[in-house]
Amino acid sequence: MNLKKYLALLSVPTILLVISYRGQIVENFESNSFPTIQGKNLNKVKKSVPDDFVDKNLIAILAFQQWHQPIVDESIRILEKHQLEQDFNIIEVPTIAEFTKLGQMYLDGTMRAAIKDDYVRNRTITVYLNKESLREALEIPDEKDIYWFVIKKDSNEIIFRGVGVIQESDIEDIKNLS
Repeated sequence: MNLKKYLALLSVPTILLVISYRGQIVENFESNSFPTIQGKNLNKVKKSVPDDFVDKNLIAILAFQQWHQPIVDESIRILEKHQLEQDFNIIEVPTIAEFTKLGQMYLDGTMRAAIKDDYVRNRTITVYLNKESLREALEIPDEKDIYWFVIKKDSNEIIFRGVGVIQESDIEDIKNLS
């Protein structure tokens, strides 16, 4: 069963478990900087984005809605088709509103159950935070689409950004950044 079907299993009582859990953006930066955000990959390893991915340029794909997953998957397929994972760290970042610990455990477990591939689990960093604050920091107007960022090696500097599926026409520009 895929992630979409598992997430559809979330019931109203489960969603009502959502109360104020203080996730946060660690630092506020100017719009050309990616804020440090904390999360866990689907193998339960704490990760700091972008700080734990500084050995090469980072492509971070942020999704805000469950139905964004096919758009994220298509973008990653395009990146992998051009073998960009050799020169870039590529991660997907499901961005979820603040949840209780119990709610987080349930949702993380549901996603882990749906994703068996260890490589995909490692590159999927789930963050629970105030989404409005993150959107403000990154100048993202709404949650209608995915947003992706290329972050410079050894920094939090955004050197390229886009919205929606990463297009074939973006690939050459991204390659020139490595």
